[in-house]
Amino acid sequence: MLSDNKTCGSKLLLALPDDVFAIVTRSLTPKDVFNLSMCCRSLNLLASSNKIWLTQCEMLGVIPHKDLIEWRKGVNSYKALCRFLFNVEPIIGIWVHQNPELGNVVYVMPGFISVVGCRIIPQELGPLGIEEGPILWSPVFEIVGDVDGSSVFIYHGRERDINYLYPGSVKGVERNCNVLLLEVEPRQQRNGGKLVHSKSFVGTTNHVEKDFSRKICPSERGFCKSQRLNEHKSSVPFSRLAFADRRKLIETVTSQIRVKVSQAADGLSFPCSEGENLCNLRERRLQLIQIYKRDHTQSDLGEIRKFLDNAYGMQSSKKKSFVGYFRESFKHIIGKSSSINGGRKSSSSENNKYAQFQEFLRSGDSIGLTLHASNSRLSSYRAWPNMHDSKFALYKLPKQQALTGQQHAGLWGGTFGWPPGKPSADKPGKALFFLLLSYAENQGQRLLIGTKILEGTHYVLHPNGSAMFIVNINEPSAEPFPFNSDGDSKFLDLKEAFGGEGIANGYGFRYPGSKPGSLYVFEDGMLVFMWKESRAVLTLQRVNMEQLLKKGERVPPLPPLGNFTYLTKSYSNVYAGFSNSLNHTSSSR
Repeated sequence: MLSDNKTCGSKLLLALPDDVFAIVTRSLTPKDVFNLSMCCRSLNLLASSNKIWLTQCEMLGVIPHKDLIEWRKGVNSYKALCRFLFNVEPIIGIWVHQNPELGNVVYVMPGFISVVGCRIIPQELGPLGIEEGPILWSPVFEIVGDVDGSSVFIYHGRERDINYLYPGSVKGVERNCNVLLLEVEPRQQRNGGKLVHSKSFVGTTNHVEKDFSRKICPSERGFCKSQRLNEHKSSVPFSRLAFADRRKLIETVTSQIRVKVSQAADGLSFPCSEGENLCNLRERRLQLIQIYKRDHTQSDLGEIRKFLDNAYGMQSSKKKSFVGYFRESFKHIIGKSSSINGGRKSSSSENNKYAQFQEFLRSGDSIGLTLHASNSRLSSYRAWPNMHDSKFALYKLPKQQALTGQQHAGLWGGTFGWPPGKPSADKPGKALFFLLLSYAENQGQRLLIGTKILEGTHYVLHPNGSAMFIVNINEPSAEPFPFNSDGDSKFLDLKEAFGGEGIANGYGFRYPGSKPGSLYVFEDGMLVFMWKESRAVLTLQRVNMEQLLKKGERVPPLPPLGNFTYLTKSYSNVYAGFSNSLNHTSSSR
């Protein structure tokens, strides 16, 4: 309960000018500012000012100051905007999966009062080079901020040459999340049949921050502690279901909640240039929120039953519960082994390994699509996480900052061959590579590792997560660089060179070998790795993926089940088959 400022010792803070108080709050987190506002009425008014929360938004560093001004026009306050930015900030970055081998990279970047998950399509280098050539990408999902700062999840997919949107909810975002899961979640119906969604400020599993979330969420105060405990106790996690059950649930739920994309809603997801398309983006955002509220939040059981009647030929005259409909829909998998190995009956230990399908459906009155950003204990090999083959999950690549001593860390793009950066007359179709460079210590050696995350060939030559090269930055190379210019008569100024090893043929590239080579660093920032024996050359330049995507070309998404994570093992470019727009980049090699 708020007390008078005389009894809480806040006179000193209240005496500070607004500008000075804003500077003081720069050392605080959004949670700290909120807790400060709960000390007394006077501090509540002071800590609720737009100036304080604008400072908090700037400190998060998600978008520049000029964009904060534009985003503020679409929400109630800077506090609401900070709430949204705080929740989505951990999701921004590079997310990957092992399958298919040729590429499964999703880059999450700011849109307009939203963040957008963009799949980077494996492709060849355009005629204008990396920086100017159009990068092909397709939409995977969007998290859109509502006026109060809450999050709206919109999933993308394409069925029978028609683009669809699949509205869902954001289950939670942990601050140190490294796994992004697409799930189906049971929900309770309250308030006259409308679904109640969490409006958490922080979206985390930490009990202290959960308590903080409840304090700033008036909509949850009406539910007593026993209700919340009972819900938690009876809830069955989606991850406890067998893979076949999880796959079938996602297939069924996406087929019943899909919304055909209108022309306006199928437009750009982020500004392409300074101040461009903001009016269209504002209108599109409002349409997405309306789709979410109309087709997701306010959907009732009658509409869901109607869908199941049409889909599975059930008689609506039979008064069955929603759970009953799903039991009937999935009766061919209920009670059967859902092991992807198939065949024989499950043992008792196997039955205990997974939750029963009926138990999951009894956890709620309805079910819906959710996005869950969680933290898991993951092992890794040379900066590449070891992944599950049976989870609809993306894994975040930890991106090191380019600081003193590790100035080459970050995202780089490049091609094989010389001259660098542009296709040549004799080789018009160079495969475009993206590498994540990171530093590591191994047995007293300081290593620079170039991990391949995307390859633009038509059949896999280097698996996802391959270390294209590993160099010892404490070991100078004496190998001379064979070229004096970059092909445009521009003189090359060599800065330094390191010795190391580059990837070489191995057993089906499952266990690739390595051969000696050198990494050359030039004054203009270009990196070149050259294999000593073959004289093959890999040229790299640092890239800004957000800017590349803003100049890029959007192509249709994959079908909904595979659009999040394409789990089928493939060594060829599976994405080229889903869009005619890719044909102009698919020259025979």
